[in-house]
Amino acid sequence: MPGFVEIDLVGHEGSNNSGQFCFTLTVTDIATGWTVNRSVPNRAQKHVFAALQHVLSVFPFPVIGIDSDNGSEFINNHLFDFCLEHHITFTRSRSGNKNDGAHVEQKNWARVRELVGYLRYDTAAELELLNQIWELDRIFTNYLLPQQKLIAKVRVGAKVTKKHDAPATPHRRTKADPGVSPMAVLRMNTEYKKIRPAALSRQILSLTGRLETLATAKQPTPVKPPVNEDWNRRPNRRYSTEATNALPGGIDMR
Repeated sequence: MPGFVEIDLVGHEGSNNSGQFCFTLTVTDIATGWTVNRSVPNRAQKHVFAALQHVLSVFPFPVIGIDSDNGSEFINNHLFDFCLEHHITFTRSRSGNKNDGAHVEQKNWARVRELVGYLRYDTAAELELLNQIWELDRIFTNYLLPQQKLIAKVRVGAKVTKKHDAPATPHRRTKADPGVSPMAVLRMNTEYKKIRPAALSRQILSLTGRLETLATAKQPTPVKPPVNEDWNRRPNRRYSTEATNALPGGIDMR
């Protein structure tokens, strides 16, 4: 039923994870495919939690279940207490199983990487442009892009046969679900009638172009110096007994 979502973060480090850089929170409803993104300056708990609250506020139906990975940006008291207060089921994926969030990870590629690529975004101006793009893409993706869902998969030896349902936009899937309230359907239909697809597409392309220009024109971020491992390779290295046994403050452990 609509309302159970998967959440994940996409890093915009541009192959250089030095310093602070932007992340994009992606929230995808499993039943309908409804997807909303929101970028944050880093993955600190307070920023990610604020972004998630914004995303839930613009969802057309109530979110009743959240599934995340095991990162500390999600597994913390802020989100746990919020879920308890609003009676939201909170689950997490199995550690080390990267395909547990398959629905949201597919959107990480289709609606994040394909739009803004792999450049590094780490300034306030880039963060603002990212969120302007996501606000427009929320409408473009959910109302105009049809999706297919896998309904059956059969393996015979090495051959796998997949069966998908008929293509439908998240808007149509949501509207057809009997569990969605008539008021929510009315709000979605009103927003749908205001869409001008060509103009919306041009706006998104203009913003992504400006974002690319900003990212490529700035000075590159210094790369972290490599770790010097020569000391670990020395065959006759010796450690000071006093330094090993002493703790900060002059406490001797012997």
